[in-house]
Amino acid sequence: MKKTIFTGAGVAIVTPMNADGSINYEEFGRMIDFQIENQTDAIIVCGTTGESSTMTDEEHVECIRYCVDKVNKRVPVIAGTGSNDTRYAVELSKEAEKLGADALLLVTPYYNKTSQRGLTAHFTAIADSVHIPAILYNVPSRTGVNISLDTYKALCRHENIAAAKEASGNISAIAKVIEECGEYMDVYSGNDDQIVPIMSLGGKGVISVLSNVMPKETHMITKYCLDNNFAEAAKLQIKYLKLANDLFMDVNPIPVKEAMNLMGWNAGECRLPLLKMEESKIEKLAATMKEYGLIK
Repeated sequence: MKKTIFTGAGVAIVTPMNADGSINYEEFGRMIDFQIENQTDAIIVCGTTGESSTMTDEEHVECIRYCVDKVNKRVPVIAGTGSNDTRYAVELSKEAEKLGADALLLVTPYYNKTSQRGLTAHFTAIADSVHIPAILYNVPSRTGVNISLDTYKALCRHENIAAAKEASGNISAIAKVIEECGEYMDVYSGNDDQIVPIMSLGGKGVISVLSNVMPKETHMITKYCLDNNFAEAAKLQIKYLKLANDLFMDVNPIPVKEAMNLMGWNAGECRLPLLKMEESKIEKLAATMKEYGLIK
């Protein structure tokens, strides 16, 4: 069995932006400290929630560098280095390793897609190029590509492929992945509304959007699961379900950045083509946040 990268709740952290659209590193540092102080178990930087798809190469590298230095080994840092261009993903992954990232998050190739054979070749090429573990990221709703069970079985024995972030939403398929690959690869929930179901099947935790605004509470859901207290975990899962769902009332990370702004963070707005939410959705989100005591 490979070494587990982390157990518990890892935050898919937002990237705060200044008014001119540049990255607000001062606020980013505050957010990182807030997460660690509130028991987040890992920081996932430059993922979907971090708007990596609209970062320049220089910004992507600098964001990883800043996060690794700021975290300073307090928790694992997992760098999003996936791409639909295998050569680019290889180079970015090698750079993240040099910068001190503890692991990589590799999304399936999007837009140009690929076959299952292509997925195997793509992920193998990246994993072969580094000496740190990788988490495969399966999110077919955004990429148009689903990692099949047979592909997971082909990849999970690679020494550097240590885990999967499963955001397919298909609990039955995820159960089969854990059954067939669990000896060689950990599985994390990629959806905040499925933490308990996936961990009850043997998952190690979650890579979470909810953790941006409720890090301690999300950590506790996973802690109860890891303590085999699924009754209490389920209570918390259900308690925070409305907020978790509202954070996806628009395209991620639009709602979570709005939520953070409402809480007093300077998260800024998303870069185009993502737009600020309509006022009616902001009012709905604010009402939900008031119910949870996040804002007055």
